[in-house]
Amino acid sequence: MTLQQLRYVLMVADKQSMNQAAQALFISQPSLSAAVRELEEEIGVTIFARSNKGITVTAAGNEFLGYARQLMAQYALIDARYLSGTPVRKRFSVSMQHYSFAVQAFIRLVERFGMDEYEFAVHETKTYEVIENVARFHSEIGVLYRNAFNEQVLTKLLRDKGLVFTPLFDCAPFVYLWKGHPLAAQPRIHLDDLAEYPCLSFAQGENNAFYLAEEILSTYHYKRLIKADDRATMLNLMRGLNAYTLCSGIICAELNGDDYTAVPLDSDETMTIGFIKRRELPLSPLAEIYIEELRTFADAAR
Repeated sequence: MTLQQLRYVLMVADKQSMNQAAQALFISQPSLSAAVRELEEEIGVTIFARSNKGITVTAAGNEFLGYARQLMAQYALIDARYLSGTPVRKRFSVSMQHYSFAVQAFIRLVERFGMDEYEFAVHETKTYEVIENVARFHSEIGVLYRNAFNEQVLTKLLRDKGLVFTPLFDCAPFVYLWKGHPLAAQPRIHLDDLAEYPCLSFAQGENNAFYLAEEILSTYHYKRLIKADDRATMLNLMRGLNAYTLCSGIICAELNGDDYTAVPLDSDETMTIGFIKRRELPLSPLAEIYIEELRTFADAAR
C-alpha cells in the first residue's frame, strides 16, 4: 500500500466516478482502475461497489477511507513541517447538536488561541450527521445528549461505528421561549400548559427516528408541531407564534440575545450532555481544552 494508492481511492470517492477521478489525477482510467483493484486485493477490502450505474463506497470501504483521510492529513503535516518548511497550522473540528453553549465554548477556544496558527471548524447539525462526521474523521469530537429513552439505541449505533460516548454533566429539561410568552413568568411549566402553543423541533432529515431527536419526549403527541432547520429560525418562531422548544436550560444570552428565557419543565426526565470520539484515538490538546470549556457550563445545568 502506497500514499499514491491512497490518493487515488480518495479522489475516486470524492468524484464518485472512476473517469472523472482519472482526469483529475492526470492518469488513464485503466491505470487508475488497476491501482484501485490492487489496493483492494492487498488489504482484503472491497472499497467500491461497481455497477452499470457507476460506483458507490461500501460500508467497509467507508471505514477504510476514514483512516486513509487521517493518514494523508498526518502526512501533509509531516511534509509541511519537515520537508517543505511551510508553517503547520494545527486543526480542530467539532460537530454538535444545536446547543448555543457548545458554540460558546468553541468561541472561547478560538479567542484563546487565535487563528494565526490554528485552523478551526464547527458544524451545528443533525444528530446523525454529528455521529457520521466523527466516524468519518471530519470532526474530532461530537457533542450530543443521551437519556434513558435513546441510550440503548445510541450506544449500539456508536459501537457499530467505532465511537464512544463520554458524559459531561446531567441536566433537567426546560421549556425555552421568549420573555413575552404568556407562560414565561411561570415558576414551572407542565406539558398540558403548552398544549395550545406550537412546539418546535429540529428537523433530522431522512434519519428522523425518535431516538435521534434533539429534544426529549420525542414520542409525546404534540397538538401543534413545527420542524425547523436552524436556531435563528426557531427564535423567530418563538417571538412570532409564541412557540417553544424543550432544551437543557443552559442559556447563552451572548449568542441568542436576552429576549428569551428557560422555565423548568415539570418532568422527571434527565438529559446527559456528553461528547463522542473515535474509540481508538486519544484526544488532541485542543479537544481537551474545548471539553474543559464545555464542563464550565455544568453549574448552569443544575
